Amino acid sequence: AGLGVSRNLDKTADAHASAQKSLSSLTDIEKVQTELDQCYQKLNQKRARLFDAENILNTLQRDLQIAQQRLSAIEDERSQWQRRRALSDEQSKSLKTRLEETSAALTRMQNQPSNIDERRQKLLALLQESEQSRKVSADQLAVSENRLKACEQALRAIQTALTETRENKARTEAHLEAARERRSELARQIRENLECRPEDCLSLAGMGPDDELPPRETIERQLHIKKSERDRLGGVNLRAEEELAELNIQFDDVESERIDLEKAIGKLRTGISQLNAEGRTRLMEAFDEVNTHFKKLFTTLFGGGTAELQLIESDDPLESGLEILARPPGKKPNVMSLLSGGEQALTAMSLIFAVFLTNPSPICVLDEVDAPLDDSNVNRFCDMIMEMARSTDTRFLVITHHPETMARMSRLFGVTMAEKGISQLVSVDLETAEQFREAS
Repeated sequence: AGLGVSRNLDKTADAHASAQKSLSSLTDIEKVQTELDQCYQKLNQKRARLFDAENILNTLQRDLQIAQQRLSAIEDERSQWQRRRALSDEQSKSLKTRLEETSAALTRMQNQPSNIDERRQKLLALLQESEQSRKVSADQLAVSENRLKACEQALRAIQTALTETRENKARTEAHLEAARERRSELARQIRENLECRPEDCLSLAGMGPDDELPPRETIERQLHIKKSERDRLGGVNLRAEEELAELNIQFDDVESERIDLEKAIGKLRTGISQLNAEGRTRLMEAFDEVNTHFKKLFTTLFGGGTAELQLIESDDPLESGLEILARPPGKKPNVMSLLSGGEQALTAMSLIFAVFLTNPSPICVLDEVDAPLDDSNVNRFCDMIMEMARSTDTRFLVITHHPETMARMSRLFGVTMAEKGISQLVSVDLETAEQFREAS
């Protein structure tokens, strides 16, 4: 079709050239104009035929492209079906193999009921024998346990007798040791008082080894009389006056120390009274300040309600106890122990921060204090932290896993493990990031 159109165009161009040549050689303008119009009509007809031929050519080319794409898709689908056929053949072979194995196993299992019944009979017989053996063993065990109990009782009796024997031996050895010590003490007293050996006492008393000793009562009575006479004589102290003077000096020193000590005790009691008075004043001032902060923080964290601190059990603030009365919104006043877990956490947090506001520090570290709180309470907690940071110039370091708390902080620090076993610290300045976002 394209070649035919080209030939037609060439012929048309040749005809046009011939017409121009003829027109230049002709002298009849009208005749030439008529022939020229005819040529233009033929040219327009051929152009229309050319346009139709081009449309047909484009349509054929599109149909050819679609047919080629369809043929390619058919080839791909044919390849897939061939692969599926190969897989099906393999699965068919595998299933045939499994069928053969199953048939063989079924053939083997057909004889299993009789084998199982035979084994069951053997096991029943073995079980009966085992039961008989168990009964015999149980009887023997009972006899052995009775013998063991008897042996244990005999052993306990022997151990008791052995213990008593050891105790008697220990007492005897103690008596013997005491007698030896008494003998040594008597020998020492004889050497000190009589200035002789114990073996020479009989000769010193004018008695022989075979003479009978006088009664003990008589000897003790005579000894008592002699000691009384010696005591009545008394001793002569030549330094009595000097010792009296020394004692008087010591007495004066002790008396002076006693007076100084009484004065010191008076001063100490006065100081203690002043310290107690000042301590009561400071304690009540600190208590009132903490109570004021506690009421305000409790209302902030709970979004309402009231709370207060009370001193109980004594009129003296230094000896009284502390009780927390809290009334969350919509509830009656209760002591802290009757509140729920979350309410107790918020109340304790209010009290801790109330004490902190009494004497704020430059840095405050909070370790997952928002863990027991829900989202609404976390928002109140963050508002309270932001307000305290503005009013006290305190920097708060908050350790948390709650996304709401992290979103409200000025800077985030996190530990990540980009590689196994290697930790890395990552920091993000949220305020600077917000400024960049607003600027962009």
